[in-house]
Amino acid sequence: MRILEAIFLVFANPLFYKITLTASTPLIFASLGGVYSEITGVVNIALEGIMLLGAFTSVVFTYFTGSVWIGILMAVVSGVAFAWLHAWGSIKWAGNQVVLGTALILIAQGVTGFLMVPIFGKPGQTDFVGKVKEIKIPGLSDIPFIGKIFGELSPFIYIAFISVAFSWWLIYKTKLGLRMRAVGENPEAADTLGVNVYGIRYFGVLMSGVWASLAGAYLSIGEVGHFRELMSGGRGFIALAAMILGKYNPVGAMLASLLFGASSAFANQMQSSSLIHVSATVKPLFDMIPFVLTIIVVAGFVGKSRPPKADGVPYEKVS
Repeated sequence: MRILEAIFLVFANPLFYKITLTASTPLIFASLGGVYSEITGVVNIALEGIMLLGAFTSVVFTYFTGSVWIGILMAVVSGVAFAWLHAWGSIKWAGNQVVLGTALILIAQGVTGFLMVPIFGKPGQTDFVGKVKEIKIPGLSDIPFIGKIFGELSPFIYIAFISVAFSWWLIYKTKLGLRMRAVGENPEAADTLGVNVYGIRYFGVLMSGVWASLAGAYLSIGEVGHFRELMSGGRGFIALAAMILGKYNPVGAMLASLLFGASSAFANQMQSSSLIHVSATVKPLFDMIPFVLTIIVVAGFVGKSRPPKADGVPYEKVS
């Protein structure tokens, strides 16, 4: 009964919903990146590496310039550059997209870990370098319950939801979006109609770099103000699961990201509940909840969520 009472109190606590938003934000950004890349036909599991590099780069440039916004800008630059490597190998040279993505993840982990000591003088974790200030909406914070959730949030959270709306409009309501979907479904047919298949695929992969790097920047200077090694913590893979569950649709990916964010918030709140005692032995089980949910989702929905027909298939133009 105490467990049921603890669960009820978790869902009745506005902090649970605020943590859900904060935990979902990097997943929303990264899953959007996956949508852009995969609807144009390029599998991009390198999202994890792009997030990690974005988190590191934002902290480095915030550290040297004192401006979190320059840090965010340079994180996006690094994300686009890293995504370009994936696009170059996948599109121009028709390389195995999963192998390339895995290699980029390993490179990001190696580079960020190696540069910690030369730049910050110590491994593991940097000191606090700066953090994006939360936005407080006048009047809203005074509303009971609702105000505690939405009254004061990071600008990243608002940007994430605006990005979803923009992406849905771009993909489903514009000529560019139609070409993106056409290239992902049937690049040969799109090519015969004069669509630049390579150009569209490059655009999709580079945009995935933009969104995934924003996810990384949020993890560091958007949330805690520092960088620690491997701080992406598998979120890039969870974002891919959110994209699959969301059926390669920006809105669907957002809703799935909120589900995964809620699972993280639930695990967090249950561990801090005064009604139950979570021992050091049991704690890892709560930490595993988002990843177990990811496995269940991928196992249960990957066959029901149809990817674009040409997703993962290199296109070689016939002269």
